[in-house]
Amino acid sequence: MFISNFYIWFAPLLKKEKDMTKADVINEITEKTGIEKIAVQETVESFFKVIKNAMNDGENVYFRGFGSFILKKRATKVARNISKNTQLTIPEHFIPKFKPAKVFVEKIKKSEKVKSKAASA
Repeated sequence: MFISNFYIWFAPLLKKEKDMTKADVINEITEKTGIEKIAVQETVESFFKVIKNAMNDGENVYFRGFGSFILKKRATKVARNISKNTQLTIPEHFIPKFKPAKVFVEKIKKSEKVKSKAASA
């Protein structure tokens, strides 16, 4: 009982650093711009919806200085179900992929925070 209560209360303090979620992004934009949280949330949701719909229509989406959301073609391949010892064919298909811009990659490579985080991991 004591251990479970300890974990409930102190687990958040034991985490090193958390990754950013969509809610965190919305909160940060709200704080920095002063725009209402609901408006920011609707804007972010609309942004993702536009990207999903464009890619669903077969279009790539490019953001200069940030990166590109592109469709990558996966060729037909033969896979095996080892438990049944059978083969099945996976048809060619497309998957979404994010390709960061060179400027973005260079900024991350030069980041001291990223280097210190990688060294401590």
